[in-house]
Amino acid sequence: MKNAEWDRRYEASGLLWTAEPNRFVVEHLSGLRPGRGLDLGAGEGRNAVWLAERGWRMTGVDFSAAGLAKARRMAGEREVAVEWVMADLCEYRPEPMAYDLVLIAYLHLPPDDLAPVLSGAAGAVAPGGRLLIVGHDVTNLEEGVGGPRDAAVLYTPESVVASLAPLAVVRAGRVRRPVPTDDGVRDAIDTLVIAGRDLPDGARGPGA
Repeated sequence: MKNAEWDRRYEASGLLWTAEPNRFVVEHLSGLRPGRGLDLGAGEGRNAVWLAERGWRMTGVDFSAAGLAKARRMAGEREVAVEWVMADLCEYRPEPMAYDLVLIAYLHLPPDDLAPVLSGAAGAVAPGGRLLIVGHDVTNLEEGVGGPRDAAVLYTPESVVASLAPLAVVRAGRVRRPVPTDDGVRDAIDTLVIAGRDLPDGARGPGA
């Protein structure tokens, strides 16, 4: 989707997504010491705002003016400061080794566009910092619910990890996320990858 299409989607309703942070952001980032954070593809800002409430000095980047307008409003209502940057992630280059946390949540691009974004995100992680990536897994097409219907833009743990050198992978796998539907609750299937630069030995195990 181009930014004009996302603008139309964001303008067509209140919050397109919930105001609550992604469940995996909460699960895996709650215990980290706050520092400087970067949310790539921030959308309406729910994850960046939640992290800012917990002391992170957040920058949120997105190419939708309408999405960022909602993000600014959310940050204002919840009385936190976030730096919002309007930029196309295919062109945006984050500052190298500058962020204690880099987050990418549900950013779905063609592989040739996604790989350099992931590589740039990995390069932006500071020593001791982490990168968390979560997005719809390719198995979600047949076994899950929701998400893009184009397999070419869906994730696998292997394809994400391939773009993250030289970070150390802490966790890479598939996770399930309950989603209410007309037929009850079904599981969406996501890829979740956590990686870091120069992490202490105790932080390298699965689920750290």
